[in-house]
Amino acid sequence: MAFSSTAFAQDQQLPVVTAAKPVVREIVEDDEFVGRFEAVDQVAIRSRVSGYLDKVSFQDGALVNKGDLLFTIDQRPYQAAYDTAKSQVDVAKSLLEFSKMQLDRADELARTGNISTATVDDRRREYLSAQAQMQGATAALTTARLNMEFTEIKAPLSGRIDRRLVSVGNLVQPDSTLLTTIVTRDPIDFYFDVDERLYFSYARDAKARGGSMQEGAGGLDVEVRVADRAEAVFKGKLDFAENRIDNATGTMRVRAKFPNADGILQPGMFGRINVPGSLPHSGVLVPDEAIGSDQDRRIVFLVDEAGMVSAKPVRTGPLLDGYRVIRSGLTGGETIIVNGLMHARPGTKVKVEMATLPPKTETAGLQQ
Repeated sequence: MAFSSTAFAQDQQLPVVTAAKPVVREIVEDDEFVGRFEAVDQVAIRSRVSGYLDKVSFQDGALVNKGDLLFTIDQRPYQAAYDTAKSQVDVAKSLLEFSKMQLDRADELARTGNISTATVDDRRREYLSAQAQMQGATAALTTARLNMEFTEIKAPLSGRIDRRLVSVGNLVQPDSTLLTTIVTRDPIDFYFDVDERLYFSYARDAKARGGSMQEGAGGLDVEVRVADRAEAVFKGKLDFAENRIDNATGTMRVRAKFPNADGILQPGMFGRINVPGSLPHSGVLVPDEAIGSDQDRRIVFLVDEAGMVSAKPVRTGPLLDGYRVIRSGLTGGETIIVNGLMHARPGTKVKVEMATLPPKTETAGLQQ
């Protein structure tokens, strides 16, 4: 009885720890990158003709549709040039008709022998010359018509327009004076860089899915979060990767595409993108607080049926549903200490209280 009392007293003096089995389930590991949103299409609006700006037909920052009138250059000089070119076409047309009549008359007289062959050749030369003049006049009229059309600067695509950069009355130089810019809104692209090691991993997984990284890894689903919107997750798909590794940085630029019907995502905005970094596989998950450190190693503390503590080195992965992925070191059948690590020392004995870890922690959303 004395021995039993002593053993009971010693057992009561053992430090108490909470232990549990790791969570084991099918997972897909995520990698996180920082990147920037860019418009799918963007255009700098410049004039194709010179002149003084006569009218601005949009509101700064408005949504515009393809073909909407944006700016008007003073049309009077170009209208005069168009009228002149049109009159030259009329003159060339009358000359062509007259030379054609002369040639036909000469051909008729030549069949009866009442006109020389040299005269017929002169009429034919005059007709061909009139044809050339008509073609030149028509080309000049086309140029004048194009210049007239170019005085009305229209939106080449639909999107969000910037502010006007030139006020009415200023001289606009062709192909050089920047008037404003337009960027498309929906969808929107997101660019980020991956290193060579991750590229090889993604390329292997993409091949297993029947696709390639350059073609978006088969439309791989991704998620992005932006600043001040930790609760909002924007879902999109990978759709492109560059065809070479950058020599200077050793990275490859990858692009994802996101729907943006409400226009919340803006070009130039930073975000954090989560990309599936593996194919589905059986994974071992443990709480972050169950992982300790031993110099440059990460360890977890195991406890056996007798309450003896031992340390196990592990290689950790990313956070997933509030848990830390264990890439190597655990099989999932071990009993690990999840609370009371300060009382656990390898080779010592502890009193164990067993617990069951839920499939997903309550702080999973916050830890994202």
